[in-house]
Amino acid sequence: MSSEHDHAEEVITVALVDDQQLVRAGFALVIDSQPDLRVVLEAGDGTQAVRLLASHPADVVLMDVRMPTMDGLAATAQLTAGPAPHGGCPKVIILTTFDLDEYVLQAIKAGASGFLLKDAPPEELLAAIRTVHRGDAVIAPSSTRRLLEHLAPLLPDEHTASSDVLDSLTEREREVLVLMARGRSNTEIAADLFVAEATVKTHVGRVLAKLGARDRVQAVVVAYETGLVSPRP
Repeated sequence: MSSEHDHAEEVITVALVDDQQLVRAGFALVIDSQPDLRVVLEAGDGTQAVRLLASHPADVVLMDVRMPTMDGLAATAQLTAGPAPHGGCPKVIILTTFDLDEYVLQAIKAGASGFLLKDAPPEELLAAIRTVHRGDAVIAPSSTRRLLEHLAPLLPDEHTASSDVLDSLTEREREVLVLMARGRSNTEIAADLFVAEATVKTHVGRVLAKLGARDRVQAVVVAYETGLVSPRP
């Protein structure tokens, strides 16, 4: 019973970065309605966000892309480049629409941990913050499939990463990475490979560690860039 109480008191701190005050106000209203979430700072552009987060830590940052002074991609790259002065590195969720596909791939490379449509329902916003804070990517496997369909034309024809980065993977880990890149969930991968889902989770964790990927989505990008998987026409 005490563990449930302790868990209930664990608060995830959130920073809102968007140049539209009404957008920030709407997100803040939804987030602050939850006992385990709290908005601790707001910023109207990337420069202000980087400056404020240097002295006011936040677990998760909701980051718009198009902003004056410094856009969300540049701010994300700065925030995820290394440990913050107060220790740790915030997880960044990019606020996006799928008509900004070119930004999505850049954001993954900049260190974003996930993506959220600006018009997403409140429950998706809240789930995304909690998911990223746990260390998982926001994008669900089904959404990964959708995202990759949009990104396929933007992925380079030539391989932009050496396949040497895959040398450390075992044959089974390569199989798991290919299935991840095809948008398969852990449950589906377990069924495909006739193993337990817990085993798949272990493999996924090792793949991320060996590739130096922050999350599942970044690992998928590596799979495409090394030529392990090719975009479907």
